[in-house]
Amino acid sequence: MHNEVYLHLVWATWDRLPTLTQERREIVFREIVRKATERRCAVVIVNGVANHVHVLLHLATSTSIADLVHDLKGASAWEANQGELQGFRWQGGYGVFPVAPSALKRVADYIENQELHHQQQTTHPLLELP
Repeated sequence: MHNEVYLHLVWATWDRLPTLTQERREIVFREIVRKATERRCAVVIVNGVANHVHVLLHLATSTSIADLVHDLKGASAWEANQGELQGFRWQGGYGVFPVAPSALKRVADYIENQELHHQQQTTHPLLELP
């Protein structure tokens, strides 16, 4: 079965606290990719800043969005709390936005440049409100 379903997912840390440190980002992003791959969803890009994350992926036909996000958030939070890194949580909600194949590069560029967008205050308001 073939599909062209791409999603831009956004979710925030608990109370939007800046707990997604640089060290945690590496762990969290790696775990998001691992878990998405396990669910047969190909991640195009994952990035974020201290209080939220953006994920662009191709949705597998066998995966529901709610179950996928639940798994991505759960697995990444668990990994982020290992060792000396304690007290990390995601908020309960998330944002999900369909992405046309023709817009993949534009959305991927937006996600790749998250820190710059936040520094220059050039974020897209709808995409920053999970």
